[in-house]
Amino acid sequence: MTLHIRIFLLLFISVLAVSVAQAHNVSAEDIALISGRSGFDFLLYLWLGAKHMVTGYDHILFLLGVIFYLTGMRSVALYVTLFAVGHSLTLIFGVLNGINVNPYFIDGIIGLSVAYKAFDNLGGFDSVLGWTPDDRWATFIFGLFHGLGLATKLQDLGLSEDGLLPNLLSFNVGVELGQIAALSVLLVLLVFWRRADSEQRFGVPFNFVILACGFALASWQFMHMVL
Repeated sequence: MTLHIRIFLLLFISVLAVSVAQAHNVSAEDIALISGRSGFDFLLYLWLGAKHMVTGYDHILFLLGVIFYLTGMRSVALYVTLFAVGHSLTLIFGVLNGINVNPYFIDGIIGLSVAYKAFDNLGGFDSVLGWTPDDRWATFIFGLFHGLGLATKLQDLGLSEDGLLPNLLSFNVGVELGQIAALSVLLVLLVFWRRADSEQRFGVPFNFVILACGFALASWQFMHMVL
């Protein structure tokens, strides 16, 4: 068995195992932090937002796919901003209006967004359909779904109406800071990878791994939804 296949299988099984263990998971620690609290608490919600993004493997996988072949900081900033605006809109609107969609359906869509971006990176749309969707619109639209997933998870924490909007804004700021932290690490790794002249050799198999992870996440969530 080649090294590429071993890495593929290891990551596929690992992500599937994490999906089973943490699908739509709200930790007992986070519930305890929120339980019984009311009023504006900037630092608490900032921390929760940053923690959710940094530990949100589905969000990280999607953003990794988005920036994988981007080389200029202006392009990175554009796509990250589109994603941030999308998920901020549905995060705040969803919580304020009590929109609570089936979490497994939303997480399944998020898994498909990971697979979509990897398939796009592999040139799949151009090969199969003869055209490629606009990356900017795709990033924004999937950002809306990611934000709705965050809104659904937040509502599971039983948020108090007292100070709800400022707490949501604090959470969103935390999400953005966590996103910046995660992307900074990924960008540094990608820069070193490109300098080592290994992108050409490993770019395709790595995106196949991301594709498999996306389908693993989606299939588990959809299966759980119908069972």
